[in-house]
Amino acid sequence: MHVIATAGHVDHGKSTLVRALTGMEPDRWAEERRRGMTIGLGYAWTTLPSGERIAFVDVPGHERFVTTMLAGVGPVPAVMIVVAADEGWMPQSAEHLAAIDALGVRHGLLVVTRADLAEAGAARDQAAAEIARTGLGRVEAVTVSGATGTGLPALRDALDRLVAGLPPPDVTAPVRVWVDRAFTIKGSGTVVTGTLPAGTIQVGAELRLDGRPVRVRALQTLKETAQTVSAVARVAINLRGVDRDKVARGMALTSDEWTVTDLVDVRLHGAAARTLPREPVLHIGSAAVAVRLRPLGDDTARLTLTRPLPLHIGDRALLRDPGARRVAGVTVLDVRPPALRRRGAAAARAQELASGTPDAAALLRRYGLIREHDLRAMGVSPGADPVAADWLADPGHWAALRHRLAEEVRTHAAADPLNPGLPVEAARSALGLPDRRLVDALVEPPLRLGSGRIHGPGGTALPPPVADAVRRLRDDLEKEPFCAPEAGRLAELGLTERALGAAVRSGALLKIADGIVLLPGADADAARVLAGLPQPFTVSEARRALGTSRRVAVPLLEYLDRRRITVRAEDGRRTLA
Repeated sequence: MHVIATAGHVDHGKSTLVRALTGMEPDRWAEERRRGMTIGLGYAWTTLPSGERIAFVDVPGHERFVTTMLAGVGPVPAVMIVVAADEGWMPQSAEHLAAIDALGVRHGLLVVTRADLAEAGAARDQAAAEIARTGLGRVEAVTVSGATGTGLPALRDALDRLVAGLPPPDVTAPVRVWVDRAFTIKGSGTVVTGTLPAGTIQVGAELRLDGRPVRVRALQTLKETAQTVSAVARVAINLRGVDRDKVARGMALTSDEWTVTDLVDVRLHGAAARTLPREPVLHIGSAAVAVRLRPLGDDTARLTLTRPLPLHIGDRALLRDPGARRVAGVTVLDVRPPALRRRGAAAARAQELASGTPDAAALLRRYGLIREHDLRAMGVSPGADPVAADWLADPGHWAALRHRLAEEVRTHAAADPLNPGLPVEAARSALGLPDRRLVDALVEPPLRLGSGRIHGPGGTALPPPVADAVRRLRDDLEKEPFCAPEAGRLAELGLTERALGAAVRSGALLKIADGIVLLPGADADAARVLAGLPQPFTVSEARRALGTSRRVAVPLLEYLDRRRITVRAEDGRRTLA
């Protein structure tokens, strides 16, 4: 399906043309039909000669309903500009064209109507010239009469050519449907309608309506029930989880990959940008939100929105002066802009934004580290793989972090030689990292990670006095491997509690329990000795076999239990596992 909006001056035959093309009445309200003037948005659809289905969003042409017109044009990829042969180019024609240009619509068709009332050449040429000066460029022109049907076959063929030239939608993109209607159906609940320009919606999917979680209960497109609808499409979405009185035009139904923000930096387009008031209205999709405009540079500004909207970098929108027929186009450059606190910060920010719409590399340079989901929520695809979990890193920042980590490890080892390994959490805090998994990813040779600590080259080496004390203790234990030294002997050797801790962390000693240390491998040696006992065995039998005291035998057996080397029965006897 393709979706096209109408545009043009009031009473130039837009609704008549849609009615003639589709056989459907786009004016939904009795007042519209009585007055012969579109007030709200109208919807109709038909099948073109090629078999392509096309839906029209028919917008009002009267100047009092410009906001409604913008709600209809905002989400669509193409426009059909309608000009009456007997009146030609009019003020509202110009305002609609300026809005279309500002919104970045780049595909269109000119239709000159009421050809049964006047010769169409002059109106066609003037309108074509006006359109050619915008981003639409030169568009195909068709002359018709909605009243007599003259030219309708040619218009259908022109519409086929128009939709054939439209870029294919990204059906995998994040979903954002701007609500243009909301109503209740008895027995079904709240229903919203809008244009799906990209992405895919499925029944049962959880979406967000202005940040509130809702679930898709049912879907329709062109009054046909569907389980899945992909872009581009007009959709009616039956929602579960929200009452009708909580929904209004201008809200957005979105998937998770959007940044909901009330502060954005933008680039301004068009001559009217310099004459906008400080409090214009921002139009995007069907939303119309008052904003406060702070100029940054010649063509850049910061907008503070009166209510947050789901936005992406690169979004096109429109700023309108509600007191005059002036509009300016807007391209969103940043949805999470930095604070401007220092003198000269605005000028510096303008210079930063002058480089263009930021890509993944530019954002990584600014943030240093950012989650992949947050980057996608800004509307930017990552340009590199995560460095840890879902964290992305700027290469220069990541290299600097590695250098700082090595310095922190060296500093810690020098300050506390008995405790040389830098704890991972201490490293995370020192580097200001939001996730300890980033610390793990930063460790590379010659650094190494072990037991929750980061060691440098030779980081487990003991200070000479401690190493000498351990050598002397080793001489004792090699004679009697299971006779752990008592407190007096440890004190005589100078092995304080901190020194013992360093020796255990370095692997020079094996800690069995508080105050009980043996040589590394003593647990395996004990298992070999105990394997020679009749199974099961008692503590006393184990003590005699190991040639040690009960002070050592009991904690040693408990240590072996914890290591699942031995299994203790209810009667206290043990069996080698």
